[in-house]
Amino acid sequence: MTTATTTTTVTDVALLDPERLGREIYMLVEDLYPICRSITGDGFRQTMRRLKREVPLSLYEVASGTRVFDWTVPREWNIRDAYVKNSRGERVIDFRKHNLHVVNYSIPVRRTMPLASLRPHLHSMPDRPDWIPYRTSYYKDDWGFCLSHRELEQLPEGDYEVCIDSTLENGHLTYGELLIKGQTADEVLISCHSCHPSLCNDNLSGVTVAAFLARHLGQQQDLRYSYRFLFIPGTIGSITWLSRNEERAQAIKHGLVLTCIGDRGNFTYKRSRRGNTEIDRAVEHILKHTGHDHSVADFSPYGYDERQYCSPGFNLPVGCLMRSQHGTFPEYHTSADNLDFVTPASLADSFAKILGVFQVLENNRTYMNLNPKCEPQLGTRGLYSVMGGTHIKQLEMAMLWVLNLSDGAFSLLDIAERSGVAFDTIHQAATLLRQNKLLRECASATTVNKASVGSKE
Repeated sequence: MTTATTTTTVTDVALLDPERLGREIYMLVEDLYPICRSITGDGFRQTMRRLKREVPLSLYEVASGTRVFDWTVPREWNIRDAYVKNSRGERVIDFRKHNLHVVNYSIPVRRTMPLASLRPHLHSMPDRPDWIPYRTSYYKDDWGFCLSHRELEQLPEGDYEVCIDSTLENGHLTYGELLIKGQTADEVLISCHSCHPSLCNDNLSGVTVAAFLARHLGQQQDLRYSYRFLFIPGTIGSITWLSRNEERAQAIKHGLVLTCIGDRGNFTYKRSRRGNTEIDRAVEHILKHTGHDHSVADFSPYGYDERQYCSPGFNLPVGCLMRSQHGTFPEYHTSADNLDFVTPASLADSFAKILGVFQVLENNRTYMNLNPKCEPQLGTRGLYSVMGGTHIKQLEMAMLWVLNLSDGAFSLLDIAERSGVAFDTIHQAATLLRQNKLLRECASATTVNKASVGSKE
């Protein structure tokens, strides 16, 4: 039987060392975990500077007060210290021990008050008495502390010294961006919110996997698509980017928002607003052929930044890939979303699944059968094997499917979905048939824009 390697433009997932890859991604999570991030400020910039050691990000600053559609870029928040001291001068709540102890975006406070006055500003979780909740006050001037419910119950009556050494003043919103240029100006968007402090799954898993995907794709040759990576503050970041890049956004043909992809849960995919775009089908195909349980959810206008990319004025084909879905696991937005909650194996597995999706996008072509009147004689071309083997039989069946449906109307992904055969096998079959001059590729709807590919952003 004639053999050929599958001609992909993205390194085969099977060639990667998942154990080593998982360790490297996890080490980046460890580096970023202690940083107190927010939607603006030096913590976000520090995170971007660390990512720049992995990939050549460009950083952009947008001034506070800038109008971005119906929103306004907020004032910049920075924090140096925060604590609550008892009458003996002991820190009973200490920002230095865990940055979730302060309500993110708290205004500066310096005062002494009785416990009764302090209590409305203290947040805990009675149902999870040992965990610290994550709370924010982005768009309302307020302040507060978060602590475990067990610690809260142990606070005695008396006066407490309260200090939040923060600033909330005009400054900038920062985001990181990287465009890896391919053969065409059509883009695949990979977006992740990078603004949560010390939350590993909901934040750092998407950030770190995206960084390693960018590093990997940047080393590849002859990519079909261009790949745009955005590391942004949640909600206001995507709104800001879209407001500054309305025309550029039209080049986005496929997109994924990455979040919560480091835990041990099964995959969840939330479809784009359109519901049946190529990225939706590619992700669902990859998850279906893993052999593991997974969930697919229809689009809803609640969640992460996919709801901005999918807003009706843009309606971009952008879905959201997760493992455990946000809000469905008890560790969500708590101190339990820590370094023990994510695993190197899950991070590596998520990387591999997303790379598999990219392989589908890169190789999903449409062909024309050059011998369409009855089946061509495959045996004389060495395309039938006298030997057995499950993969060989699957490949032979894949060739028959590709020949039968390659009339210019069906892409390889169409054929994979209809036949039930994995895309990589369908693609390998098409490669063999093309090498034996039984197929030719149809003219693609994707056009090369040489001026755009060679220009600066």
